[in-house]
Amino acid sequence: MALDGIRMPDGCYADGTWELKMNVTDLNRDVSLRVTGEIHIGGVMLKLVEKLDVKKDWSDHALWWEKKKTWLLKTHWTLDKYGIQADARLLFTPQHKLLRLQLPNMKHMRVKVNFSDRVFKAVSDICKTFNIRHPEELSLLRKPRDPKKKKKKLEEAEEEALELEGPLLTPGSASEILYIGPVKGSIYSSPGLYSKTMTPTYDSRDGSPLSPTTAWFGDSPLSEGNPSILAVSQPITSPDVLVKMYKPQSLLDKAKINQGWLDSSRSLMEQDVKENEVLLLRFKYHSFFDLNPKYDAIRVNQLYEQAKWAILLEEIECTEEEMMMFAALQYHINKLSIMSSDNHMNNSEKEVDEVDAALSDLEITLEGGKTSNTLGDITSIPELADHIKVFKPKKLTLKGYKQYWCTFKDITISCYKSREEAHGTPALQMNLRGCEVTPDVNISAQKFNIKLLIPVADGMNEIWLRCDIEKQYAQWMAACRLASKGKTMADSSYNLEVQNILSFLKMQHMNPDPQIIEPITTDINPECLVSPRYLKKYKNKQISARILEAHQNVAQMSLIEAKMRFIQAWQSLPEFGMTHFLAKFQGGKKDELIGITYNRLIRMDAGTGDAIKTWRFSNMKQWNVNWEIKMVTVEFADEPSLAFICAEVDCKVVHEFIGGYIFLSTRAKDQNESLDEEMFYKLTSGWV
Repeated sequence: MALDGIRMPDGCYADGTWELKMNVTDLNRDVSLRVTGEIHIGGVMLKLVEKLDVKKDWSDHALWWEKKKTWLLKTHWTLDKYGIQADARLLFTPQHKLLRLQLPNMKHMRVKVNFSDRVFKAVSDICKTFNIRHPEELSLLRKPRDPKKKKKKLEEAEEEALELEGPLLTPGSASEILYIGPVKGSIYSSPGLYSKTMTPTYDSRDGSPLSPTTAWFGDSPLSEGNPSILAVSQPITSPDVLVKMYKPQSLLDKAKINQGWLDSSRSLMEQDVKENEVLLLRFKYHSFFDLNPKYDAIRVNQLYEQAKWAILLEEIECTEEEMMMFAALQYHINKLSIMSSDNHMNNSEKEVDEVDAALSDLEITLEGGKTSNTLGDITSIPELADHIKVFKPKKLTLKGYKQYWCTFKDITISCYKSREEAHGTPALQMNLRGCEVTPDVNISAQKFNIKLLIPVADGMNEIWLRCDIEKQYAQWMAACRLASKGKTMADSSYNLEVQNILSFLKMQHMNPDPQIIEPITTDINPECLVSPRYLKKYKNKQISARILEAHQNVAQMSLIEAKMRFIQAWQSLPEFGMTHFLAKFQGGKKDELIGITYNRLIRMDAGTGDAIKTWRFSNMKQWNVNWEIKMVTVEFADEPSLAFICAEVDCKVVHEFIGGYIFLSTRAKDQNESLDEEMFYKLTSGWV
């Protein structure tokens, strides 16, 4: 009598086999297979497909172990090696599943993404599909929950109203390339598609750009299936759209949003992301490398959109004059975006040439400038010397600003009571390495202040500098920004920084010639151009008049130049690129904030947002994470180590931000090799 069919008390059969339970998700069907622990995963899938006897392409399917949240992708491994026994339940499911991605422009797209790839790789594939270079700057974020909205139906209605119906994009391999041609007569078909060497790839028959994309589009507004429509800015059509958006009310709200960043070193399935779930695709790291309008039409537009929404939703603070400047640029961009495509076609070459000529002024890199050296840089270091008013706000005195003769040499400001005493001992001296530099400017009031937070042993010293005129302010502000990074005015980026500051100030000027301002027409809707704070403060007609007045400073700009200027102005805001997390510092008694930017860590007061202490990455030796108690420890070359416990957020998210910025700082323009994924994982994973 054969014993192979007799089942033992432990669930195994007499011949050593046991039943492995699986669910085939496509068919919603449970299947059991008789297996042994020595069978490899590939053999299990082969036996399963044979038993199903369904004619279908199963090549994208893989096994998912629900209990352990693990993909069984090593098909040569045996069940024993994976530790799979009779109590396991596996899913046989496609690796590519649908996601609803909300892009930086707040529009939704349905995209098929590999749920078994690490998020870093999945985002890279998505960016290739959308022709966005440098995907390492982006990642996926869970949608923040608005505590005021308790009804799920309301949220669903909001998503549906914003969705672009129809498009389904699938990142494809080289063997699956299907070219979707550009819209006839549109300049928005990006000439430089995804290419790490910035060399455009063209179709040999008609010279049109090739896209590494397999795509299906239904009756979609996406220009008959052309992803380059993502390079077009779509104006906000109704103020109701803004009203429905979630607006963080405090720094703590902003910190809660940042809890939602996905782990880049784990797959979507491992992080409980479901098919058809809404995720936000955002620029995570505010370090935009080699931003070139000739190759980055979509990237530039999506950056502009992310900046626009950050300002409108008050995620970043700006002054009233800055808000009117942003509104004027937005109004100008909206006007140019809806002009006829034929007009744009006639001017597109000219536009690219104009922008190409101005690229040196608009270049947005990690340090903000070029690295070439001249003989003058080597032989002499420029200096500044002028009358500057100085104020110490934390000093117990009723006195205000006091005028000094100040000299700026290397990275040090020396203040003397008079010009004649400049060769003696200074009354006040400040080394600006590692300091925080914040502008405090009001053009109409002729206020040009520079706020400095200078690191000392027990925290930060606050010093305010007041300049008399714009040129003086631009020179001293540029010098302070460089000095904070340990650079002098001999650096070749100094003059570029001065010009950028002057350009930024010029855009905020109110036009003194009122007769040239165009009459207020119905095409301007201030409720869609400025944040709610200013709508409460002024009447719509007043805001419209100020926007049109500010528009005179930008009216001659081309479309791409206006977007670049908007991004550049966004970068100039004091809070730009600051990612906040709630943390408890070692030795501290209350919850505070840790702010992370591309080059430093900042300890901040959770209520006011004031900086308490700053640490530069350039001075960092190493950082470690104690995963059990969620503590991050950072060691520095010449100052005490920093330790904090992450509150309400996985410390992996904070760790990844620090490692991610370190990784991005290693990029170089002459680097033609592919992105070093393994190096990214080593710097951000912690356990790889």
